[in-house]
Amino acid sequence: MAAEKGSAFLLKIGNGAVPVAYATVAGLRTTQLSVNGEAVAITSKDSGGWRELLSGAGVRSVSVSGAGVFTGSAAEVRLRGNALAGTIDEYRLTFEGGETMTGRFLVTRLDYAGDYNGERNYTLALESSGPVVSA
Repeated sequence: MAAEKGSAFLLKIGNGAVPVAYATVAGLRTTQLSVNGEAVAITSKDSGGWRELLSGAGVRSVSVSGAGVFTGSAAEVRLRGNALAGTIDEYRLTFEGGETMTGRFLVTRLDYAGDYNGERNYTLALESSGPVVSA
């Protein structure tokens, strides 16, 4: 697998239409993705002293975080509105190689910061709600 540029890892938000069109959340400088899974142990006396897990069981989730410079784009305004309303919306992550991960997410954190004569920065965190599809 070839190395990929971090700048090509983009967070996009849906526009609420059918079919969904996605816009890049402008100003993102850093992004991070975590795929989480909960294991279901099925270990028994017959396991020979080794832990056994049940494939496909448990709860899976995807967490996304990012930080950037506020630009006031329409995508950022929609994201802020979702955060204030607690609305779950469609998001897509795109990668340099063309792969995508698409699903419904809730904005669980949105922080703004800035100082005098400096840019206005923000950090955000999203948690998946339902399946996340990789393509």
